Amino acid sequence: MASKELLEMLNKGIARELQVSIQYMWQHVLWSGIQAYAVKDELKDIAVAEMKHAEAFAERLAYLGGTPTTKPDPIFIGNDLKEMLEQDAKDEEVAINLYKQAIEVAQKDGDITTVKLFREILEDEEEHHDTFTSLLEGM
Repeated sequence: MASKELLEMLNKGIARELQVSIQYMWQHVLWSGIQAYAVKDELKDIAVAEMKHAEAFAERLAYLGGTPTTKPDPIFIGNDLKEMLEQDAKDEEVAINLYKQAIEVAQKDGDITTVKLFREILEDEEEHHDTFTSLLEGM
């Protein structure tokens, strides 16, 4: 049986993943110009990956008896490309910290399947963070 804390962390993960999938997709759609052109496809790819993360968390939460949220965390589009990428990097840092904490809670609960899920998604989030911070280096 999963702890209440772990169920809440899964739901927080869902809200965060929904937020950034919408955020990155709208950034992909709305930004134009030379600089944006260089990152548009990457934003779209990351947005799709984030939606898959939300789905995986929701499936796990439902299996554990919880009810997945449908409400994303607050979405931030940005006023220029630099501001957008700075916020995106911060959002990935939030995810990295949350997922590390969730791994600890899942380990404490003895839930190795949820540990595995969070580890896999954590790896993706670290790659996304690296992408955003690398893109910012040239600005």
